[in-house]
Amino acid sequence: MLRPAGRPAGFQRWRELLFLHWETPLPALRAVVPAELELDTFEGRAYVGVVAFTMRDVSPWWSPSVPGISNFHELNVRTYVHAGGRDPGVWFFSLDAAKALAVLVARAGWHLPYHHASMDMEARDGEVHYRSERRWPGPVPARFEARYRVGAPLGAAAPGTFEHFLAERYLLFAASPRGLQVGQVHHVPYPLHRAEVMEVEETVVAAAGLPAPEGAPHVLYSPGVDVDVYSLRPAAAAGGRPAAAAVGSLRRVNAARASG
Repeated sequence: MLRPAGRPAGFQRWRELLFLHWETPLPALRAVVPAELELDTFEGRAYVGVVAFTMRDVSPWWSPSVPGISNFHELNVRTYVHAGGRDPGVWFFSLDAAKALAVLVARAGWHLPYHHASMDMEARDGEVHYRSERRWPGPVPARFEARYRVGAPLGAAAPGTFEHFLAERYLLFAASPRGLQVGQVHHVPYPLHRAEVMEVEETVVAAAGLPAPEGAPHVLYSPGVDVDVYSLRPAAAAGGRPAAAAVGSLRRVNAARASG
C-alpha cells in the first residue's frame, strides 16, 4: 500500500513477531464483528490470528522515544475484514500490552481494546519463550504462552498467497464515539521466516467470545519492520449506512457476549 499523504502521527519498531493463525467458523466471527464490516476470507475460509511481538521506540512524531516507556511486549488477537468490498484490514478483538501508560493512551486516543498484562519473552539456545497474562480490564482469564524456534527465511510474501493475506495488512478499523474509524500504517513488506512451535497454550481467543482454536496453528515469524503510524479518520460503512452505526453494532455484540 502506498504511503499516505501528510505527516505520520507516530513511529514504532515492531520486532520478533510470531504469527499464529487458526481457521475459525464464519458464523462465530460474524457474531463478534460489527455488521458494517465484511469478513475477509482466503479461499472461502476465515481466520483468527494471535500475534506476539515486541514494540520498540514507540513515540509520537514530535518526540523521541523514551527509555522505560517506549519499549514493551504486545499480544494481539485479530481477524480480517474490509468495508464495502474495499479497504482490506484488521479488526482487533484485543491488544494486550505490558505498559499501563500505553494501554491508557491507546484506549483513549485510538479507541482500541487494549489491556494491561504481565508479559515476558526469553530467548535461549535458539528457543523463544513468550508469556502473557492479562491484568485489567477484563475479560479474564486471558493468557498466552508459546515456545518456538525460528526457521528458514521465506522473504517477503508474494501477493495472492496465503502468507500475504495473513501478514500484509496496513489498515485497522476501530469503533469510536464518532463512528467507525480507520487507521493506516506504512512499512516495507515483512521479511518472513518459517517457525516451529513446540508448545502453545492460550485463552485469549475464548476471552474474545470466539471458539477455542483446535489443532495446530499456521505459523510465521518475522524479525520485524519499522512502522509509520497515521491518525484515525472516518471510514465509510458498508452499504452506505452511516459510520456511526458501527458503534451501536459493537455495543450489541458486546451485550450479546456478556449475556451468553
